[in-house]
Amino acid sequence: MFSDGNLVGDGSWELRVLVTDLRDEEPRTLRVKGDTHIGGVMLQLVEDLGISMDWSDHALWWPERNVWLTRTRFTLDQYGVQADALLFFTPVHKMLNVQLPDRRVLHCKVDFSIKTFNSVVHLCKELGIRYPEEISFCRPLSNEHLKQNYTQMKRMGQERSEIIRGKSPLPPDTNTFIATSQSNGSMYSRHNHSTGSSSSSGSSNGGERFLCAPIRSPTKSGISSPMGSGGSGNGDWNSNSGYNNIHSYSPVLGGINDFDMDALAMSPPPLTSDLRAKMLKPKNLMERARMNVAWLDSSLSIMEQGVREQDTIFLRFKFYSFYDLNPKYDSVRINQLYEQARWQLLNEEIECTEEEMLMFAALQLQVNLQVNVPQPDIGLDGEDDIDAALNDLQITLEGSSVNNRNMMHSPELSESLRVMRPKKFTLKAFKKYQVTCRDLYMNFQKSRGDPESAFSISLKGCEVTPDVNLSQGKFGIKLEVPGPDGMSEYWIRCDSEEQYSKWMAACKLGSKGKTLADSSYETEVNQIRTFLQMQQRAPTPAINPSAFEITPQDYVSPRHIKKIKSKLTQRILEAHANVKDCNLVEAKMNYIKAWQSLPDFGLSLFVVKFNGQKKDELLGVTFNRIMRMELNSGDHIKTWRYNAMKAWNVNWEVKMMMIQLDDENISFSCLSADCKVVHEFIGGYIFLSLRSKDSSQILNEELFHKLTGGWS
Repeated sequence: MFSDGNLVGDGSWELRVLVTDLRDEEPRTLRVKGDTHIGGVMLQLVEDLGISMDWSDHALWWPERNVWLTRTRFTLDQYGVQADALLFFTPVHKMLNVQLPDRRVLHCKVDFSIKTFNSVVHLCKELGIRYPEEISFCRPLSNEHLKQNYTQMKRMGQERSEIIRGKSPLPPDTNTFIATSQSNGSMYSRHNHSTGSSSSSGSSNGGERFLCAPIRSPTKSGISSPMGSGGSGNGDWNSNSGYNNIHSYSPVLGGINDFDMDALAMSPPPLTSDLRAKMLKPKNLMERARMNVAWLDSSLSIMEQGVREQDTIFLRFKFYSFYDLNPKYDSVRINQLYEQARWQLLNEEIECTEEEMLMFAALQLQVNLQVNVPQPDIGLDGEDDIDAALNDLQITLEGSSVNNRNMMHSPELSESLRVMRPKKFTLKAFKKYQVTCRDLYMNFQKSRGDPESAFSISLKGCEVTPDVNLSQGKFGIKLEVPGPDGMSEYWIRCDSEEQYSKWMAACKLGSKGKTLADSSYETEVNQIRTFLQMQQRAPTPAINPSAFEITPQDYVSPRHIKKIKSKLTQRILEAHANVKDCNLVEAKMNYIKAWQSLPDFGLSLFVVKFNGQKKDELLGVTFNRIMRMELNSGDHIKTWRYNAMKAWNVNWEVKMMMIQLDDENISFSCLSADCKVVHEFIGGYIFLSLRSKDSSQILNEELFHKLTGGWS
């Protein structure tokens, strides 16, 4: 029997599809079957529209399930699409306001249908930034996010809106995984990805890829389409809360026609005081930990995580393992790294001493002074690539050519140092010991040849923290040595910069399992020595203070401004005398290296609760280890290195991470962010550790998603 030209009883049914390009149109009705594949639905829709245009950049979006239907060979039955579904036929490339680490905003055309990781890779390629695996998108946060843990905000319903999938409410920004058995020969467990999203990339119009961010707030119309900022179904982050107003974060770039991409290699003008005041400034370790809730899931598309067209999103360096920073190729990357480091210091996201803050201010001043000065040609003055590669090979095979060591003799350090083993509720003084460092062990004797007073510690796996105050002549090293009862502290005092440089380098290398015979020892000593010399106060500034005006807020964090007060300009100019001979790239590279030398560099914090424990604690994640830390003080309780992991997996139902180590198993739940964020940090650092110096290497996206997303 036929009805309206269709055969009734053949198993077909009507499917509603809204074409978002035709805003005034009602949804189109198509006659389909459950075995109709997605490509066939789109073909039938385009033929029904009868509009001659290029539809290749369009795909089907299912707002009720918050998922793209990008696998064109899948059928409607495989996706679970039924007659009550409403699909959107919409462009996959949409305009997005992207704030860069230097706080400038680009108006970009971004693919909303592919994984966030792939979107970042494509964007970094357009920006001229190498190694995009170190970078990711994160959402803008407000002060409310720093006041409560993620789990508290989730329970109170302030951040998450439920996306109904059948009868089960599922959040749009969390991977749904089902754990499977561990595959043989692998130290990492595999999980199946349930969303079925594709990583195929679409094309975009290169001429429209980057535009200047519009000088207006995004519209907040009542359109029910989820394509725009004002739409419904925007997942976690409510667009009405002011996150998407670009004026809250950054100045917009210049005119559309006069924007030069090379400008990203140069620092922008200073922000106004109003914009600076709106930036987040965490007051303690717990607030620092809560900031990591902002990271997007790399294995889901940005659309699936509540990001809509014309929204504002941040592009930041996520993993603090920067590979092959080369001024010849990385001018944009170096500048953006420099700017992210600068804002971390100014917003007090990382701690530093007064001397270190003045050194950073001096380097920033030198960068600003060098902007309008002709710079040397890096391509001519730099070392030839072949010579550099041969030198690296020589150092790897033979050790440093500068340090001709007797390879048959194990080198050692042996000097008289002041040592203290602090204990709670007990005041103890430093005592002199004869200390010898050799083969990853540090031996202590009250006097040479006194076996009764001797004890030793293993440097491998210990935590090394500098305790330096140049104005007081204090050169200290704090060692936290792992043991069966937790971490044991040892405080060491050196008498001079030279002595401190040697012993600090020995401790840092020893903690990584490297001895004094390692070729990098001399390099480490020189870096520490240079770092200290840059912090010294010059007798007279190189610039007349009365002829130069410095805005304190642009150079120094609020805490140090209160401390130094009226002498700030004089102190910055005195510190500047130590770096006045650096060119632009050298000043930025020295700034980045000094940032990397800070004790808390690269430490991503999370508020967690370990299994069987009643109180909350901190979990610190770095490029080579994770650390259990005390919540308020940040004291280290225990450290686990990635090379000691045998297996690890996540119970996605209860959001519990479990790690199997050589001598124990640990499990914890994350309170300040979704457990997927911690999972991705650990897997991401393991992925980055597998990189080599092979210049022809190709980014292994599949391996990245296996380690960070948990699917096979």
